[in-house]
Formats: sequence, structure tokens, C-alpha cells
Amino acid sequence: MNEYSSIQAGLSKVVGAEHLTRTEANEIMNAIMEGQATSAQIGGLLAALRFKGETVEEITGFAEAMRSKAAGVGARNSQLLDTCGTGGSGIQKFNISTAAAVIASSSSVRIAKHGNRSASSRAGSADVLEALGVNIHLTGEQANRCLEELGLCFLFAQVYHPSMKHAAAPRKELGMRTVFNLLGPLTNPAGADRQLLGIYDTKMTETIAKVLRELGSARALVVSSREGLDEISLSAPTRISELKNGEVKTYEIEAADLGLSRCALEDIFGGDAAKNAQMIREILQGRKGPARDIVLANAGACIYLSGLADSIKEGVVIAADAVDSGKAADQLQKLIETTGALSYVS
Repeated sequence: MNEYSSIQAGLSKVVGAEHLTRTEANEIMNAIMEGQATSAQIGGLLAALRFKGETVEEITGFAEAMRSKAAGVGARNSQLLDTCGTGGSGIQKFNISTAAAVIASSSSVRIAKHGNRSASSRAGSADVLEALGVNIHLTGEQANRCLEELGLCFLFAQVYHPSMKHAAAPRKELGMRTVFNLLGPLTNPAGADRQLLGIYDTKMTETIAKVLRELGSARALVVSSREGLDEISLSAPTRISELKNGEVKTYEIEAADLGLSRCALEDIFGGDAAKNAQMIREILQGRKGPARDIVLANAGACIYLSGLADSIKEGVVIAADAVDSGKAADQLQKLIETTGALSYVS
């Protein structure tokens, strides 16, 4: 079967409410990434998959193909964590997972933060880091040097996934969430083996945790709150599917379980990149309140995933100390300076 006909066969199968095998999904995504599918075929497939519901096998096959096409970083991927989420919640929050990555990395968690420009919000992780003064356009070699020096780097998706350009137009024209929203966090170019992965749909947490297991992740927390936040929330219970020791367990947590106060959803609303950058600076400079607390919750989860705490609640305490001691603010400044210096290194 050639690549062109694999798309047609796959589309016909999905429209008929049949699931693709992992191999079929891999072949189809390879064809898409190589420019062998038309916009109509890609759009039809994405819409049909959304209507049918994507399976573990399908998402795994797609992710494997995307990973094979990504530009590499060459980092040591063991004990390496990513905080990339799906986005798509429609909630205009500030960049919680980006701030959490900075704080957790200042507490000895190795983080390769994968991210992109805004899709559903006014500022994606790339936008807010740029507004903070970070050089986001690092090559794989430069990003690896940054990671080795700081224990933190940012991997701008547009730099590492050039083959995604073939699906860009159909995705934009569809104007709805598709399997590609799920695939972004599953395709870290550095091969991070641990993830705090926020997702917009509580019904999908177990599915994505099982995909991460199939992809070889060592540990993961796939999180989604009842109000649709793709983070650990303090305004509603958060559903968590945890991958640990090859098993997936699902449970819920609330703010009180983490030693934090419940807040209103609007308390963590952000704005454009400049506004969100200012909110992050204020948190790192010690400003108290709901914005700080929700970042600590998610940074605490990163610390727990890395084995530096026995619970998320214990991780929150460590994260708070990183902020209050000034370590987190220093880490952001080092990231700004290091990425700036690397931009002048060939």
C-alpha cells in the first residue's frame, strides 16, 4: 500500500467508525508529515477521528510517527521532565505550566519544556518566555547546552517539528480541537521520560496516561480539572491519571489536599504575553495569592514526579521555598542570560 492510498483507506475506516491499528496510524501520520496527503484528506480524517473518539493505539501510532520526524536535541532523557499541556481549554489563564517549570527546575528537577505560540489563548509558552526576555529560537545543540548548564531549556515546537507545516492549514480551517492538540505534549524533542501533562478533557486522562506508557514514559501525571482547566486546579477538583511502575491509577485531588486555599477561576485569569510575563515576575518576586498558589501546586507535582518529594503536597512546600529563597527568580534570570549568550554561539 502506498502512502497516498493509506490515507484513503484510513479515512474510509474511521468514517465507518472503525479504529485504526497502531501501525496504520503510524503510516498515515508519516504520509501526512511527508506532504503526501491533501488538505481535504487531512481535514476529513481529523474530523472523523474527533467524532469517533481517538484510541490509545491510534494516538500512540500518530505520536511515534511525529517523534520520528522531529529534530533531535541529544539530551540525556532519563530523569528529564516536560510540563507541556494540550491547551484548548478556552480559559484565559496565565502561563501556569511555564512558571511551574522555572520553579521546579530551580529545585533540581531537570526540565525540557516543550511549547509553542498561542493557539486558544492570548499567549502560549513561547510567547510569554519571549516577553520575559528568553531566546526561544535555540537549535538542538544549543538547547542541550542550556539544559546541561541550568537543568532547564525551552524547545520551541516550530523549530523541532518542521513537518507539522503540512497539517497547519487544515487544522486552522477546521477551527476545532483535533488529535493534534493531544499529540503536541506527546512529542517532546528531547525524549523526556517524565511528564506533567495538562489536558482539556477529563474523560481523556486515562487514555493519554496509557499512551505515555506505550511510548516508554517512566512516570507521568495527566491532569484535568472539572471546570476544564488543563492544569492542577485550585478552583475545582482535578482528575489525575498517574503512571507509575507501569500502572495507571486515577484519582481526584482538591486544593486542601495540597495544603492550599481554594480560589475562584477568575483569580488566575491572564492576558496577553506582556501581562502574563508580569504576573510570572511578580510570583517569582514573592507576591502571594491564588496565582502563586496554583503555580506552586503544579511545580509541586513536577517535584513529586522527579522523585524529590513523596507527595505533591510535599513538593508544594519545596516549590514555595524555591520562590521564597529567591532561587526561582535567579533561575529565570540565568535562563534569560544563557539563552541570550547561546544565540551568539554557532
